[in-house]
Amino acid sequence: MTMAEATTTTAEVSAPLTPIPQDGLTELAAKNKANPADKTLKVKTVCTGKFRSLNYARDLDAFVIDEPPVLLGDNTAPNPSEIVLGALGSCLVVGIQANAAAKGVTLTKLEIALEGDINIVSTWGTGELEKPQIGFTDVRVKVDIDGDAERSVLEEMVAHANTWSPVSATLSNPMPVSVSTV
Repeated sequence: MTMAEATTTTAEVSAPLTPIPQDGLTELAAKNKANPADKTLKVKTVCTGKFRSLNYARDLDAFVIDEPPVLLGDNTAPNPSEIVLGALGSCLVVGIQANAAAKGVTLTKLEIALEGDINIVSTWGTGELEKPQIGFTDVRVKVDIDGDAERSVLEEMVAHANTWSPVSATLSNPMPVSVSTV
């Protein structure tokens, strides 16, 4: 399904989105407050050839990441940077839904359109190496949200979700990344 098809399909739906259970959210928040430890997430990435890889998280089926043909890939799945944008959108959706549940707001629409400008002239360190910034240079997010609350409440929930989004923070905050061989 393309982005346009997804927008058309969801725009026609006005029924409430399936909410998360308020008691489950309350229980999770209490559990996390009682044990405020960091959680380590693990993913294993296996290259299958060209720029295509299979990625394994928990006990789930592999998800594919690939590059488009113009970048020597097979165009079978989103590329790594598109996955990052999708992760940001998905993280914001989770935060907005959690805020809606906490506030007793019923959502009827929640769609997020993301765009990211990325500098690719360095081509993973094999091209132009004098460019001052690699990676995303700008990310724009538009949230189309509707529910049984005033617009100002919906806008506050979106802003709050962005402030507390682990993925948004990861994109915004400097952090150490350690990469080594086995």
